[in-house]
Amino acid sequence: MQLVRQKGKNRTKAAYAVLGLAAALLASGCSSEDAGHGRPGPGAAKQGPAGALADYSAQLKQAEAARLAAVKKWGLAKPPLLAPPVPAVKPKITNRPGFETDGGDSLPPVFTTVPTKDKIVFLTIDDGAEKDPTFLKMMQELRIPYSAFLSDYLVKDDHEYFRKMQSLGVTLNNHTLNHRYMPALSYDEQRREICDQQDKIGKWAGKRPRLFRPPYGNYNEDTLKAAQSCGIQAAPLWAEEAFTDHMEWREWDRDLHPGDIILTHFRGRQDWNGTMPDMVRQVMKVITDKGYAVARLEDYV
Repeated sequence: MQLVRQKGKNRTKAAYAVLGLAAALLASGCSSEDAGHGRPGPGAAKQGPAGALADYSAQLKQAEAARLAAVKKWGLAKPPLLAPPVPAVKPKITNRPGFETDGGDSLPPVFTTVPTKDKIVFLTIDDGAEKDPTFLKMMQELRIPYSAFLSDYLVKDDHEYFRKMQSLGVTLNNHTLNHRYMPALSYDEQRREICDQQDKIGKWAGKRPRLFRPPYGNYNEDTLKAAQSCGIQAAPLWAEEAFTDHMEWREWDRDLHPGDIILTHFRGRQDWNGTMPDMVRQVMKVITDKGYAVARLEDYV
């Protein structure tokens, strides 16, 4: 009798393990706030672990089939690897050595890599000049998470494009009003560039950003003080930059590392030898070939 009970417990554990895997797949590419639609519904509790297992196994197969179909449709070399579950507690973010200012830990940290042992990287996209609807559809169908850092002068003529992006689980972050070289500006000028953009994004997108990226990756202590004064909590830079036909590397080993932040831009053929979907195919080949998955930056920072 004891053996029967133990087997029953093992089946229950297995059922819930598969449910967790299914939820991870179904919610991949979404924010942690959006991931609820990938969890068992009320009916799952009523039918018990066995019924929930069968239901979610079917959903898992459907989600995986749709993902593989999207990989073929969009011409990726390989299916993207799935990121692990979002951490229950976000890692502590500190300044990258050599990137801090005299304000030290009292100011928003500047970093290029998130501390993690998982083989994940973060895809971030700057500016906002190119507004390609094909890119939105591609990223939605492939369920690849990314974060946007927006400059007002480039996005103000088409807020609807970025609101659509936001509705798909993408966080809209601050990249200043006019993409100016910040260290050349006074504190008050920097504060206007950053804080007025906070207000604008908050007004048309409904949520003020927590993250800020200084244009060109250049900043001084006034930049971070100004950003902090209007609600910015961190200033992520990048470890790699992706283009349509190559990668550029910050580190000497020209390789990815767990937690690296990858930069690219909202650009098209007028700036690149290709399109944003071409960039996605190129950068995802590098990421997947090296055994990494793409995770959502705001789930870790």
